[in-house]
Parts: sequence; C-alpha cells; structure tokens
Amino acid sequence: MLQNKYAPKSLLIATGLAWLFDAMDVGMLSFVIAALKLEWHLNEVQLGWIGSVSSIGMALGAILFGILADRLGRKDVLIMTLLVFSIGTGLSALTTGYASFIILRFFVGTGLGGELPVASTLVSENVPVESRGRIVVLLESFWAGGWLVAAIISYFVIPVWGWRIALLFSALPALYALYLRYGLRESQSYIKKNSLVKQERPELITALKELWSPRYARATLMLWVVWFMVVFSYYGMFLWLPSVLVLKGYSIIHSFGYTLIMTLSQLPGYFVAAWLVERLGRKWVLTFFLLGTAVSALGFGTVDGISSILLFGILLSFFNLGAWGTLYAYSPEQYPLEIRGTGTGVAAGVGRIGGVLGPLMVGSLISQGASFTIIFGVFCISIIIAVIMIVVYGHETMGKVLDN
Repeated sequence: MLQNKYAPKSLLIATGLAWLFDAMDVGMLSFVIAALKLEWHLNEVQLGWIGSVSSIGMALGAILFGILADRLGRKDVLIMTLLVFSIGTGLSALTTGYASFIILRFFVGTGLGGELPVASTLVSENVPVESRGRIVVLLESFWAGGWLVAAIISYFVIPVWGWRIALLFSALPALYALYLRYGLRESQSYIKKNSLVKQERPELITALKELWSPRYARATLMLWVVWFMVVFSYYGMFLWLPSVLVLKGYSIIHSFGYTLIMTLSQLPGYFVAAWLVERLGRKWVLTFFLLGTAVSALGFGTVDGISSILLFGILLSFFNLGAWGTLYAYSPEQYPLEIRGTGTGVAAGVGRIGGVLGPLMVGSLISQGASFTIIFGVFCISIIIAVIMIVVYGHETMGKVLDN
C-alpha cells in the first residue's frame, strides 16, 4: 500500500501526480486562452471570463470538497475531484462555442479547486512532524511539473494539431483515479479519529463557526486574506502570461517558448522553499518569498526587452511558486483534525474568489488601455497586503505536532 505514516516518499509521489495533473490543466488553459483569442476572435474581457469562471468553480470546489473530506474521508474525495476535472476537460475539448466552453470550465474548476486542499490535508496528517513542512512543499513542487508538461504540450501540439488535442491530454487523469482507488489507503489519522468520535463530529455550521471562535479567529482571518491576495495575483498574472507576451509584440509561438523558460524556474523555487521551511519556519519563509514575488511583479510590468522580461518572469515564477508551496504547508497546521479539511478548503475557496477577480481585472484594464506597469503594480500591492497579514497575525507552526 502507498499510504502510511512511515512511507512519506510513496505518499508524496502518489498524491503529487494528482497535483501534477491539476497543474497541467490550469497551465494548459493559459495557452488555450491565447489560441482561442485567435480562433474565436475573442476580446480581452471574454478571455478574462474564461479564467474567472474556472476560478468560480475552484472556489466552490475547494469549499465543497474540503467539507466532504471531513465527512467522507480524504482518499475518496481526492479521487472524486480527479474524475470531475479530467472528464470535464475531455468534454471541453469537444465544444464548438464560447458559452459551452466556459460552462464546462466551471465544472472543471470545481474538481481542480477541491483536489489541492484535500491532497495537502491528507499528506499533512500522514508524514512525520520533522519533515511535514518539507514534504508538503515538495508536494506543491509537482505543480511546476504540471506547468512544464502543459508548456511542452502546448508548444509542440497547439501550433500543429490545435488546442482541442492538447486538452485531451488533460483528460488522462481519469485513468490515474482508477489507480488511486486501489493503490492508496485512507488517511490513518482520519480513520482512527473518525472511529472514536464519529458521533461527536461537528456539524457543518458548527465547524464553520469554530473557524471564527476566539481560538482560531486570528489564523482564519490571516489565511483568508493571504489566500485571496495570493490567488488574485497568481491567476491574474500567470493565466495572462502568454497573452501578455503576445500583446507586447511577440508571436504566439515565441510567447509559448518564453513562458516555458519562465516556468522552469518554478522548480528551484519550490526546492529552496522546501529546504528553508524546516530551518527558518513557515511564517518567515512565506514572508520572504511573497516579498520577492511583489518586487518581481513590479519589475515584470515595468521593463521592456526580452532579456529583462525573461529575467523578471523567471524571478516571478521562482518566488511566487515557492510561496504557494509554503502556504499549502502552513494552512492545514492552523486547525485540529475535526475541522482541518473544512478550514483549509474554505480558506482556499475564499482565495479562489481572488482568482475570479484577477483575470477579469487584467482583461478590463487592458481593454481600457492601462499600462502593464499599472496592472502589475496592483498585484505588487496585493502581495504586500498579504505579507502584512502574515507578519501581524501569523504564528509559527514549525515542529507543531498535529492531533492525529
């Protein structure tokens, strides 16, 4: 069996591949958006809605599946999310119009949004405390792998065979879900605690109220604001990245190639964060990587010339994705087991609201003729707000033993 407390590498690989498929779909969408603009003659506002509808689905999925994970178990809900987003992606490859495409993207988004907090909760509960932060950050590093796969497929497939064939690759996780059904066990911590307190398990309303009880209110406020600002900036910047490069005057093929180069720097960002998180702690590593993200965003929006654009794009990927990995390690550690899936899922769901607004804001500002300096300056400010919340309200959780 793959999952037990004493085989973190096996658990990491099993859940990491699911994470990779999630990232592959999100990454693929950024390239598909650039292709749809040309094929369907879409304007910037319509393009922004494609990303935002996906984020609406991700917000609802994170909350819904996070709550279900506390009631049905981590494993079954993880498999459920894989099936939802992979089947939805396969169907979206068959669409012929804008309306049907964004409807399907909503359902794809629910699965994508639900998979991430459920997977991070499962891993947090089943690895030793001394390596928990590092393992969860490494789990998030599979996101970079998914983006790399998406960039490679998009670079070689979309210009030749079109975006539909590329999307069909994102339907393959349905097969992996079948593997997880038999190769992955339920969280042993969840099984043990659930069998002992099944009758005392808090109702949904009680669990949601507990998030804002005096004991957890500071952590909840901090997580909600940080998740919102991080997701707002990430999806606003990265879903538009290939399109922004096209608008800066580069061809769609060059745009895909440059985005692939920038994406490569995500992996060292994760690895550095994973190394630091068990040495400096979650709070200060997250603060450092978010400050790096803010500076890089401002630089990317200001510079011209491909060398400078690539430099700040690489730094943006390095710092932003390192911050993401640390945030996923930090979030489940804020709550006890009974509300851990709910707390992590709801925080991610609130963040996805930012994922709705980010792409829409970019599309709206571009259509109004706003400069990229202004657009990326907004993202810089949003990240600074997240940093302030962490410094003021965050507490260190390195070495904290979770109630298993």
